[in-house]
Amino acid sequence: MRLKRFLLRYYPPGIILEYEQSNTLKTKSIDLLDLKLESDVDAILDEIVRKEPLVTPNRTPQVRQLIQRLQEKIGLNDDHKFYLFKALRAHILPLTNVAFNKSGSSFITGSYDRTCKVWDTASGEELHTLEGHRNVVYAIAFNNPYGDKIATGSFDKTCKLWSSETGKCYHIFRGHTAEIVCLAFNPQSTILATGSMDTTAKLWDIESGEEISTLAGHSAEIISLSFNTTGDRIITGSFDHTVSVWDVHSGRRVHTLIGHRGEISSAQFNYDCSLIVTGSMDKTCKIWDSCSGKCVGTLRGHEDEILDVVFDFTGQYIASASADGTARVYNAVSHNCVAKLEGHDGEISKITFNPQGSKILTASSDKTARLWDPFTGKCLQVLEGHTDEIFSCAFNYEGSIIITGSKDNTCRIWR
Repeated sequence: MRLKRFLLRYYPPGIILEYEQSNTLKTKSIDLLDLKLESDVDAILDEIVRKEPLVTPNRTPQVRQLIQRLQEKIGLNDDHKFYLFKALRAHILPLTNVAFNKSGSSFITGSYDRTCKVWDTASGEELHTLEGHRNVVYAIAFNNPYGDKIATGSFDKTCKLWSSETGKCYHIFRGHTAEIVCLAFNPQSTILATGSMDTTAKLWDIESGEEISTLAGHSAEIISLSFNTTGDRIITGSFDHTVSVWDVHSGRRVHTLIGHRGEISSAQFNYDCSLIVTGSMDKTCKIWDSCSGKCVGTLRGHEDEILDVVFDFTGQYIASASADGTARVYNAVSHNCVAKLEGHDGEISKITFNPQGSKILTASSDKTARLWDPFTGKCLQVLEGHTDEIFSCAFNYEGSIIITGSKDNTCRIWR
């Protein structure tokens, strides 16, 4: 094995090693999820040298510099105030979802008007309109980190794969017998997963456009799905009150996560794939051990349905959004509630951490989005101006730009 170069990964903090083995270029990552401004660099370096044979003594000064650079990034002042950069009359009907590419240079919007549009973030100009669906375009995604492809899932029961550069349609994935309401690319961008109201999820080969497997076993609609970071597992959340963990290669079900007493609204792996968090209409979130499928904690406190739940990038904190108009932040290890985010006048349908984990963004039916301090629960900023419910919101990779998508047919760029 011969080390070729180091690459820095800011969110979550880590160092990627690019190395050659048997004439093949490979990568592995040193995750520094617990890195803090006050962390002892020498102690971290010693631990890396002890565990990683590729980091030889002559490479240690370089690794020390990389750790220090990651620390500097953590220490950057984060009191940025967002202002409205552009309000785009994006569609002729309400928006369903918004999503950034990895760099944040462009973003996409899906709509009830049956189209998906690609936008330039810096100028607010429309780059492409992806047309061809015969019903609502509900689920949308870039194949990040690459960002050269876009998938659109529609109520017309089909999913389409497009070039983000030209707007050309590569494939139409047919086979579902009801609306497609969620989709995701695997991290390697070789497989696309679609989840449908027909109770199944399907895995598709991006290159050939062929179906790889059907994940069947739920007894009600699938409304959430998510790959783990290695891409060998996928989870599906269903209205049948359960979440299934599937082996991607065989298409077999590995675990069924049973315990919720209401429909699942959201399910996600943490970064190191050790935990799964689920949100439910039963007003609780649950944390599961992804290896055993056992429930290791129940997060209570909300007075109404949980509509969204997410881990931060390091997997140390969980944020939940509820129809009760509040959001909560929990410690993923102790399961304690760290902060309660109060201030919205309507249900919160979407919640997300910024990449640094230092802010939370919420989107609400009260026509506003809000920024919060996740540890004090203090509202830092109210993003006002939409004239109807905000369904969707997203940060770019640096956490310096926000997109909000609304039922008022517009999206707004905040920077």
